[in-house]
Amino acid sequence: MPPLVLFNSLSRQPEAFRPIDPADVRVYTCGPTVYNDQHVGNMRAFLFADTLIRTLRARAGAEGWGQVRHVINITDVGHLTSDADAGDDKMERAAAAAGRSIWDVAAHYTAGFKRDVARLGIVEPTVWAVATDHIGEMIDFAQAIAPAHCYRLPGGLYFDVGTVPDYGRLARAGSEDGGESRIDPVAGKRHLADFAIWRSSAADEHRQMEWDSPWGRGAPGWHLECSVMSRRYLGSPFDIHTGGIDHREIHHPNEIAQNQARCDCADPGATFWLHNNFLVERQGTGGSGKMSKSSGAFTTLQSLVDRGIHPLGYRMMCLQAHYRSELEFSWAGLAAALTRLRRLTHAVEGLRARAEGKGAADAGAYREQLDAAMADDLNTPRALTVLEAMLADKTIAPGARLAALADYDAVLGLDLMTLTREALRVRPADAGMDERAIAERLAERREARAATDFARSDAIRESLHAAGVEVMDGDPLGWDWRLDAVARSDGDENAPPGRSA
Repeated sequence: MPPLVLFNSLSRQPEAFRPIDPADVRVYTCGPTVYNDQHVGNMRAFLFADTLIRTLRARAGAEGWGQVRHVINITDVGHLTSDADAGDDKMERAAAAAGRSIWDVAAHYTAGFKRDVARLGIVEPTVWAVATDHIGEMIDFAQAIAPAHCYRLPGGLYFDVGTVPDYGRLARAGSEDGGESRIDPVAGKRHLADFAIWRSSAADEHRQMEWDSPWGRGAPGWHLECSVMSRRYLGSPFDIHTGGIDHREIHHPNEIAQNQARCDCADPGATFWLHNNFLVERQGTGGSGKMSKSSGAFTTLQSLVDRGIHPLGYRMMCLQAHYRSELEFSWAGLAAALTRLRRLTHAVEGLRARAEGKGAADAGAYREQLDAAMADDLNTPRALTVLEAMLADKTIAPGARLAALADYDAVLGLDLMTLTREALRVRPADAGMDERAIAERLAERREARAATDFARSDAIRESLHAAGVEVMDGDPLGWDWRLDAVARSDGDENAPPGRSA
């Protein structure tokens, strides 16, 4: 098995991965701030982390590794409207806008996030680490580093980035200024990049979430929680820290600075820092920009489901691009990914129907190609191509191909071993007919065609078309029908795709 090579943002180059303790591989992923629904761009980060975890666990036996532990945090306090320590607390603002308890807001959006995790086939982490469950530990951490690394301002306790070696090295992997251009100045800061460890509440301010501390009543800064919780559950140093590429500029450099201050050493906390690139949206006739909540309009996984798109169609879309590449979101691209998933499902159903068939070779070579693709910095686009070649290779017995498919499923998470065409048919929220009614009308149409009553057959077809159901006569995939294909009849490549069949 080739060594697993991963692009380490800290060294700015690919490196062979070797765990610190082979008996205990440890990974931390920056999780969501639960003040709103997560958009599909957010979910790309968790799909990437899931692919990493699946790959590590698939290799564990051959590598002689033990358990693979994975922690994802839930940020329910401290994250301001600017990642660079400016603006209002996102959770406080969301609770005020909704007229609800901040705890209720956090619980609601945490549940929604976990529901999306399940629908995308993401394996739950070993630990869900919730920020507000660790406030005491954050205060202890801050007290430990404050004498040598922090100073007081009216707004709270600030970290002096000049007290740690080579601050911002991680950020400068991708930019010249290390993210400083995104930071708003604060009166009294020693360096522009200095950041809040603890935010003291103003005398006339009442927050729903605030705690007593040596620096006054208030709340922790956003960056503190990940240093505290990664250390709490994974120790220091641990193996891999993942997150979106936006974290590479400010949040992760600040984590590293805190970690160095806590150990009084140059240790960044994790050996590997891995970052997935943005999901971008086309904007007008010009370029594209990352998907974000700041615009007020963003695409959620539920909105895809409401259009009749199975969540695994979005997973396929993400797997088709390397995690370090920008991925453009378009309805046409999503439709193409869904069609590719349907083709794979159709091929696997065919293999199951003839699983006892004979072949001259086994699938060992295709397993090796899967290992090679994933060892190449999680090259999922190549793995998908190899998967399609393996399923189509008639020199290999159907049963052997199915056995090898289990290895691909374990890593890619598309659930092809059990996925069916019926499961891929997701009823849109505004569909005019349910599946039972469609099946009944199609049965009537088959009877009419068998009786050569083509006038009746055509009439049924037209009635289905009027209800948003496209009848797919002669479809090589044998899908028979799909919902709302009419929506794309104007040829607009950015219009919603035909509903999942």
